[in-house]
Amino acid sequence: MKATADLPFNPCILIPVYNHAAVLENTVRLLVARGLSIVIVNDGSDAPHRAILERLAQGHACVHLVTHARNSGKGAAVKTGLIHAQELQFSHALQVDADGQHDLGDIERFLEAARAHPAALVAGHPVYDESVPRLRFYSRYLSHVLVWLNTLSFTIIDSMCGFRVYPLRQSCQLLKRAWLGNRMDFDGEFIVRWYWAGYPLVQLPTRVVYPVGGTSHFRYVRDNVLITIMHVKLFLLMILRLPILLARKFRATPPQFEV
Repeated sequence: MKATADLPFNPCILIPVYNHAAVLENTVRLLVARGLSIVIVNDGSDAPHRAILERLAQGHACVHLVTHARNSGKGAAVKTGLIHAQELQFSHALQVDADGQHDLGDIERFLEAARAHPAALVAGHPVYDESVPRLRFYSRYLSHVLVWLNTLSFTIIDSMCGFRVYPLRQSCQLLKRAWLGNRMDFDGEFIVRWYWAGYPLVQLPTRVVYPVGGTSHFRYVRDNVLITIMHVKLFLLMILRLPILLARKFRATPPQFEV
């Protein structure tokens, strides 16, 4: 399926939130001051955080709040946000984490890249400082190797960074055609399936920090098990696509094919 963009460029910011509402208040104020529309997905936050999110939505007409009754995972929240953003007639959604890891100063640069390449997924690849946990830093490289194997390509620089601009039409089509993981396995699977579909990809460096005293919802055992299962599933699916992926290496223009 050929990726096209026939809608006016009308982006929003997508923020999945689970008990990070206090940190999010300042982020929302900064984004509103820049004239940006925001879709917040409350992924089952507790009552105090839910109250903060509801107050933010009531206080700003450009803030749209969607609520999950229970915590379903980051991937589930992103999927809900993408679908809701498309229903609101946005053309693109830039996903920003609620915990302060992403550099808001890069928003304009990423949106400009999306404006210039409206059919492309604009994906960040992290530039870390000394705050990154060493175990998290080195364990990412195993995922990189598995992604390169599952795509038979070194094209994807980083599969796990959530700071991305999603073209909503193609993204929601992809979500309809394939079931993707609901937790920390979502980011990696989405970008691999995006590559398989032959859709364009733009990758930009972006600074990622781990705030002092910040709370991560990454569960080392559970999420690594889910990510491992995801890579095994993708490997088996890659075998079925092997002739197409091999043929792509010898073509000037990548073929377009279903996920």
